Amino acid sequence: MTHSSTCDATSGLLGIDLGTASVKVVVLDHDGALVAQSSADYPVHHPHAGWSESDPQDWLRAAVTAVREALATAHVRPTAIGLAGQMHGVVVTDEQGQPVRAAILWSDSRAVAEADDYRALPSSTLARLANPIVPGMAGPMLAWLARNESASMRAARWAMQPKDWLRYQITGEMYAEPSDASATLLYDLAADGWDTGTLDALGIDTNLLPPLLPSASAPAGRVTADAADLFNLPQGTPVAAGGADTAVAALGTGLVVPGTTQLTIGTGIQIVTPIDDLPALLPAHPVTHTYRSARPHGWYAMAAVLNGGSTLAWVRQILGMTWAELYATALLSPQKDDPLFVPHLHGERTPWLDPNMRGAWTDLDPRHDRAALARSALEGVAIAIKNAYAHLPATDSSRSVLLAGGGTAAPGWRQMLADALGRPLDAVQVNAASGMGAALLGGISVGLLPDVQRGDRGERVATPSEPGTARFADRMSLYLRRLPSLRTRPPEPS
Repeated sequence: MTHSSTCDATSGLLGIDLGTASVKVVVLDHDGALVAQSSADYPVHHPHAGWSESDPQDWLRAAVTAVREALATAHVRPTAIGLAGQMHGVVVTDEQGQPVRAAILWSDSRAVAEADDYRALPSSTLARLANPIVPGMAGPMLAWLARNESASMRAARWAMQPKDWLRYQITGEMYAEPSDASATLLYDLAADGWDTGTLDALGIDTNLLPPLLPSASAPAGRVTADAADLFNLPQGTPVAAGGADTAVAALGTGLVVPGTTQLTIGTGIQIVTPIDDLPALLPAHPVTHTYRSARPHGWYAMAAVLNGGSTLAWVRQILGMTWAELYATALLSPQKDDPLFVPHLHGERTPWLDPNMRGAWTDLDPRHDRAALARSALEGVAIAIKNAYAHLPATDSSRSVLLAGGGTAAPGWRQMLADALGRPLDAVQVNAASGMGAALLGGISVGLLPDVQRGDRGERVATPSEPGTARFADRMSLYLRRLPSLRTRPPEPS
């Protein structure tokens, strides 16, 4: 199927989700039903300790492959296209949108000194940003580039988020949008726009940042002739601005009602709740994130836990267990003298904001076997989730928590999470939620969909038990008592 022959195909919506290590593409019909999906991988490079980079041309090649495959499977002629993408990263390009260096990703930690520069800003400035200061965000990264790679910055015309760069390759139009921009530490949340005061204070040229368009109120461009040939797309197809993957995934799962909460467990963990309005006084030193949603109005608060599936994968490998064996230990009866697992192998975000935190097994004795260690690891991750959740704005305690992500299927693990949160869990059965949400944004941008409504509440999969909730209250107390002795100092320079 070529872009000139798609007139015989069924119409539909195309969503492209540019992730950290792969791109996922979904095709929906005009009723929002999934017709086809595909994906393609690309590498993440680590040229130095603590650095994480990607070649944007790898993203483009993978996106071409995945889009062609999905369209060939679906036999659909896209009516509109939307994009979602990994958050926080930065792509620096020349006037023609060609990268002047590799893209720096959210998992990069080189900008520690620049994060300290942020913390030295006046409290009034920090309150406008109203987000935790994390090195792996676009603001500290651009400050690092300005300080350490002057040649790259002299060659730079644009600095943009990953999915915005990919959209430029499709449309030739240079824009940013609020849901990604608000996660850069360069955004005034109350004014809902770029924060020129912060840019000036950090020595970052304001003109590097693209103009802002809403995620889906109108198309941000149309497929060019070159992109039509490259992707096998109809030339002139409208393309929505799209949004950050977490914001767009909330649309894909129907998480749009304030007071609701969604827990997603993958490599890391996100706990998200929509909010209609910002508080009158924004905090200068928050421990949770507040970003614009991908809807015309609204925001969402997010607690981020770095140690989810990645930490459990390490535990599984160390103990020589399959995933099924690991999750089966959640069904074992807990004991008062069980070991405690502190899960912060990769540092931690909410609420500690400490990249130097590390993990540990404590309270061990000779009776503890492999199964006890495995069960304590699951419990330790659940404790971290409970602790992060407690720092979010108050949510409606009468509602269940929506459960999403690949690391949430085992029944015993689900029960453990319900006990930790003290809330019932409803599993959301949405594959490729960010891709689905991206396609929906495409439909909204051309008026095929009026707006995204609240989705299916999902299937009840766990209800908290009184003994289990009491157990987690006790384990949380033990965790908080043990944690101070396990906090580490930053490593000394070699």
